[in-house]
Amino acid sequence: MLARLILISLLAVVSTAARAELTVGSAAPAFSLAAARGGNDFEFKLAEALSKGPVVLYFFPKAFTKVCTEEAHLFAEAMADFEAVTASVIGVSTDTIETQREFSKTECRDKFPVGADPDGKIAKAYDVLRSERLMANRTSYVITPNGKIASAHTASDADSHIRIALEAVRAWKAGSGG
Repeated sequence: MLARLILISLLAVVSTAARAELTVGSAAPAFSLAAARGGNDFEFKLAEALSKGPVVLYFFPKAFTKVCTEEAHLFAEAMADFEAVTASVIGVSTDTIETQREFSKTECRDKFPVGADPDGKIAKAYDVLRSERLMANRTSYVITPNGKIASAHTASDADSHIRIALEAVRAWKAGSGG
């Protein structure tokens, strides 16, 4: 029985270590990257987006895969809720801008941008780059206008990211008087 408890504890530690993310309250790394919305390219700048309100930055492993497509659909469906609390959303993966251009049209349904991080530099700065291959973990952050992480969530499902990000933005707005 003791051996089983020790094994479960070790698995929990390993699982947590594999899902590293930036901590709530820490400074969000500044970045800009090539992005697409509705098939149109532009340069997304975090600082510029934060000047308008909180930003939901979500990382996903690979465009056009089952769960990543589901997540994009769910974010697209929830955009009116995010806009109601003056939050913007951007998805980021290590896919190329060409892939993101198409993904933004078909799966994001022209509702929000997706950014291309083909060398993984931004994923690495946000501590979500998988070490075994050049892909990001499924992690979402809420970043407040002062550049701080208000929420960090890593999970393999799609729907919890939308729900938790929206709850975090609403809680931040209620606490900030915004």
